[in-house]
Amino acid sequence: MLALFDLDNTLIDRGAGLEYWARRFVRSRSLPQEAEALIGDRLRDRACPEDFVGLGAALRLSDEPGDLWHEYVDGVARSVRCFPGARKGLEALRGAGWTIGIATNGAGDIQRAKLDAAGLAQFFDGICVSGEAGVRKPQRRLFEAAAAECGALLSAGGWMVGDNPETDMGGAMAAGLRTIWLANGREWIYGRRKPDVMVPGIAEAIEVLLGATV
Repeated sequence: MLALFDLDNTLIDRGAGLEYWARRFVRSRSLPQEAEALIGDRLRDRACPEDFVGLGAALRLSDEPGDLWHEYVDGVARSVRCFPGARKGLEALRGAGWTIGIATNGAGDIQRAKLDAAGLAQFFDGICVSGEAGVRKPQRRLFEAAAAECGALLSAGGWMVGDNPETDMGGAMAAGLRTIWLANGREWIYGRRKPDVMVPGIAEAIEVLLGATV
């Protein structure tokens, strides 16, 4: 049985980690308080090395963009935290014989750094990051690559667990996977076709998988 997991705001609280890092970064550079909001706006949805060219200029920093990126990778990796129940649930899935993998968009260095810092990398049979695979969710090829990293075939079926209605749920549905959507306090307003299961958070999603027979 294959289960693929998104990373950001599914297993780890990326939003809170970004806010914490931005606050510390602004203080360490003695930047004006409004710089926190600017960083949040620029990096809220995604972050890649190229973002730090414009961000460095907007903040009037003399640092090289590459140095800012590495500072971000190290700082955010230390700042993110797993959602309650994530580690224990993943361990239970492995004990139950599930094949589990990561299917995440993002740059390889930051996504892998977050997995390592959160102590999650050890649980996965395969880790597929869009920045390394050269394709992003919701494209089918990303899900195929993630299954392959786990030694599985997408055609054999499985589950996708994530919080993003388009990239996680829409992409996985189109790829033929069953879906579990993490509401994170939201209502489903994203189209007539709904995920197979909708749950409050990651702990409940893993409970569903542990009770699934197919």
